Amino acid sequence: MWERAKTLARRNPTAVDAAVAIACFLLTVSGHGAVEDPRPVVLLLAAISTLPLVWRQRAPFPVAVLCGAGTIGLIVAHGFIDWPYGQLVATYTVAAASPFAARAVLAGGTLTGVVFTQQVMDKPLGAVLTSGSVFVASFALGTGARARRDRISLLEERALRHAEERLRHAEERAAVAARERERIARDMHDILAHSISMIAVQAEAGPLLVHRDPDRAARAFDAISGTAHDALTQLRRTLGVLRGGPDDRAPQPGLESVPELAGRAREAGLTVTVTEHGTPAATPPEVAVAIYRVVQESLTNVIRHARATAVRVDLTWSAGSLRAEITDDGRGAAAAGDAPGHGLIGMRERVSACGGTFTAGPDPGGGFTVTATVPLTATEPRHSPGPVPGPPGTGPRDRAAREPADPAAREPAGTAAREPAGTAAREPAGTAAREPAGTAAREPAGTAGPTADPQRKRVVGSPADAARPAAGPPRDHTAAPPTDATDPPAAGPLAAGPLATGPLATGPLAAPEAPRGGVGGGGAAAGRGADRAEVARG
Repeated sequence: MWERAKTLARRNPTAVDAAVAIACFLLTVSGHGAVEDPRPVVLLLAAISTLPLVWRQRAPFPVAVLCGAGTIGLIVAHGFIDWPYGQLVATYTVAAASPFAARAVLAGGTLTGVVFTQQVMDKPLGAVLTSGSVFVASFALGTGARARRDRISLLEERALRHAEERLRHAEERAAVAARERERIARDMHDILAHSISMIAVQAEAGPLLVHRDPDRAARAFDAISGTAHDALTQLRRTLGVLRGGPDDRAPQPGLESVPELAGRAREAGLTVTVTEHGTPAATPPEVAVAIYRVVQESLTNVIRHARATAVRVDLTWSAGSLRAEITDDGRGAAAAGDAPGHGLIGMRERVSACGGTFTAGPDPGGGFTVTATVPLTATEPRHSPGPVPGPPGTGPRDRAAREPADPAAREPAGTAAREPAGTAAREPAGTAAREPAGTAAREPAGTAGPTADPQRKRVVGSPADAARPAAGPPRDHTAAPPTDATDPPAAGPLAAGPLATGPLATGPLAAPEAPRGGVGGGGAAAGRGADRAEVARG
């Protein structure tokens, strides 16, 4: 019942105030004997001192002034009033709802009225103090109601703020989780797409070459093993984040691992040139990982879709930015039946996350170009060791400054035991070429030899590299497939790799003889078969 009355009062405040005003008017009139002997002056002054209470919540201070004037008029006309009901209610309202200035004026006016009453009416001090204490009590009740209302408002505001903070934190956590899922999805795509593509190419070649050319078959299986182990290592790094905290995240590959990508692409039959321009600068880890993944995904797309024989990777340092451009000589635009993938989307997201720009598209004369430009947060030059002596034409720098002198140290425990004698290093002079002992001696002199280049290029996996000591990081690399002096000219990626001789050279997977030409031109289906379905880039 009481709760229902409170609800009705909140819904109809004016009706409640009107009832309070009428009640105060009747109490005032009955207290002055105006009911038995009504006088117009007393009724008028009683109305002035009580009826304005109808608007007490809309204009509390003016209502208090009117009620005070009516109360003083009653005192003068009729005599001392013990209970000025209208003025008491008005005092409570001002104390509860008005600002500090209005409350101060009301307190001063009340004190003045009490003193005036004592002086004019010549009433005892006790009666005056009693009347004054009633006003003080009314004022105190209003102040308490005000404090209670302010406290409730403060608690509601604090609860609302806490709710908003919890909602914001929940949204932030959801956003972080979404970004982490996207990051893991990109890493999984990059790692698996690249590794599975390399494994598929070598797995198709190995069984067909087991009887005809065991050495080439061994190299193909060795490449499968190495690629699988690298993929497992990177997957452990990526998935380890799901169980550990932020500090448990293992280092991811960066710019120093780009030559290894070139070596793996060479094993798939491509000629890959890696060239650095400008002065290398200190590169933030996230930028290095983004550029590495862009190069990795671009090479994967070339091997899977482009029908290219050569790829050029240019890394250019300029004022405050690093630019990576990957260009191939493949067919360029995707075939009509190709379906879109996630590779280009993932690359664009990685570059955008670092504040960079990304473009990808076919070239007018054939081929495809991927360009990523990422700003650097650090501009200090990265230290590069000076040139070291080596065989003629092998280039001015080597990779040992960025990798262990013994590349076998980079392999998991026991990996070297799986390799033939002399292949524990797996890569000559830090490159990704995996050759059994003495393999370089089987290649005719000069067939895949290094090239002297004014931009400091060299051929990754060449015979000269096999004799090169491990000492200093390379600046530029060209990954070229090993060829045989008796092999026919290469017409596609696999024609220059393990499938250059043997059953595939003359079988259904042999490369077509049509020359290369513009978008969708030559080199088609070399080593994979022109009758096989194409998969879209990315």
